[in-house]
Amino acid sequence: MEAGFMLRRLQEGAALAMPHARPMPTIGPRCWELRVRDADHNWRIFYRADADALVVLAVHDKKTERALKTVLETCRARLRSYDATLGRQR
Repeated sequence: MEAGFMLRRLQEGAALAMPHARPMPTIGPRCWELRVRDADHNWRIFYRADADALVVLAVHDKKTERALKTVLETCRARLRSYDATLGRQR
């Protein structure tokens, strides 16, 4: 429920900051990490805030830093594919 609430706020144009969100320039411009904690997990939702869309790149159950590197590479690849499909420049 918390993730849905925060994503809705982002879609409505709200700006979230720590501890809920932090910028992720290593993925790309306008990219963020949304942090959601539930009873057993620390979830990370990686997204890019475009003027016309909130592009969710990955949802990750944070367990180790090693897995995070792979997730960030996947996010960058998905952005390249998304932008190429729409003919956008970053």
